Amino acid sequence: MSGKLKNTIIMVIILVLLVLGGGVYNFIYQKAKINDRQKKIKALKLYQLDTDALNQQFILLSKRVAELDSVLANRRYNVPHILSQSNFFEFVNKVNYKFSPYSYCNVEYIEMQTSNNFMVYVYTVNGVAEFNDFVELIYAIEESKQLKKVESVELSNNVKVDADASPHYLITYKFKVRVFFSNDERFYVKDIKENMLSPNPSYDIFYPLIRNEIPPNKEKLLDVQSAQLLAIIPDGAFLSDTSGNTFLLWEGDKVFLGYLTNINYQNNEVYFVLNKGGLIENVTLKLVKEKKSK
Repeated sequence: MSGKLKNTIIMVIILVLLVLGGGVYNFIYQKAKINDRQKKIKALKLYQLDTDALNQQFILLSKRVAELDSVLANRRYNVPHILSQSNFFEFVNKVNYKFSPYSYCNVEYIEMQTSNNFMVYVYTVNGVAEFNDFVELIYAIEESKQLKKVESVELSNNVKVDADASPHYLITYKFKVRVFFSNDERFYVKDIKENMLSPNPSYDIFYPLIRNEIPPNKEKLLDVQSAQLLAIIPDGAFLSDTSGNTFLLWEGDKVFLGYLTNINYQNNEVYFVLNKGGLIENVTLKLVKEKKSK
């Protein structure tokens, strides 16, 4: 056998060994890694989208989120997400800033309670207020978009008399408020819009029907109790009070504690209706004519 043939056989053997070695490495040793990579490539291809498809998907999801927010926002009440203790103090300040000077309230934080679905802040609210201010405070708490509930209300009447003897009939109140919130974002509304918090005026059930306090005559009106009818003229009635002040009044004109209701030209009389602390009194003044001397 020539040397050339030997070299050829050796090279063929080496080539066969390299091919067998490469096959063993690729199809046996690397097979597991190749299968793993192919699975990852297949999984990635399932989510392979172009830019237009992603934009379209984003638009659809944005519309869905807006629809869900709209449903939550249109509900009468919402449960806020992660609420601070100071939120209720700020809420009460916004409500009572326009109350009368005779109304005020104090807010005290008591505790935080927990349940399966919600967490609750408990506050005590107490103070003095005019009846309509008190009603507005209760209404605002109960009708607030963020869920709040009033409980354990205690009320009593209160009379305050100013230095000028003007009486003010007030209410002393005390009640608890439960403010609800949640750590779950499913109740959360991004752009929350507050409900209307101003109620219609209400009849003051604490206003006494019979009152001992008579308001002062601040408008300097005619005091019928000490008035004298001087004359009846076509345009009305001419009267005076004990201080010498004169008044020309027509039917329907206001006097201290009441009104002039009628002028009787035939009998030379004028009639008044007065409200004396809840007691209605009709008063008649007659024209006294001087007797002619003989």
